[in-house]
Amino acid sequence: MSDKSEHIPQLQKIYQEQVRDKLKDKFDYDNIMEIPKITKITLSMGVGDANENPDNLKTAVQEMSMISGQKPVVTKAKKDIADFGIRKGDPVGCFVTLRRKKMWEFLKRLISIALPRVKDFSGLSDKSFDGVGNYSFGLDEQTVFPEINYEEVEKIRGLNITITTTAETDEELYELLSSIGFPFKKR
Repeated sequence: MSDKSEHIPQLQKIYQEQVRDKLKDKFDYDNIMEIPKITKITLSMGVGDANENPDNLKTAVQEMSMISGQKPVVTKAKKDIADFGIRKGDPVGCFVTLRRKKMWEFLKRLISIALPRVKDFSGLSDKSFDGVGNYSFGLDEQTVFPEINYEEVEKIRGLNITITTTAETDEELYELLSSIGFPFKKR
């Protein structure tokens, strides 16, 4: 056996050492497995003009890769949409799913660096819970992430973020996310 201990992201340590106990006490769970945890984070970016300009899709994939630290998957249209000139199978965006260590490291950067850089940021909405343990929100521009150099950005693109958890109620999810530092608007 080696003495080398594996690096645990700071936010994951906070969850393991503080948040789990807080949630266990607040919701009176009998079993540690009942305590809600974050299972994955999905980032997605639409590229509506990918058909006319394939370089836009390539740029979006590169930017998403820099933001997430992982290579994104290109999404394709599932059906024809004549009004937008989209045919089934045309590329329309990209997404990436983060789990384990990359998920925790992304969350830390999101909470401590990216969200504070959002112009006129007054907190995340507490209305974006879906009732079954997921929280989704969007960012208007990818430039709030420090990995993206503003001078090199050709086009500002929005980014959707979905956090998937094992929480069974919105109240449990709100408590989980606010306990790890999510900046929600004041209730």
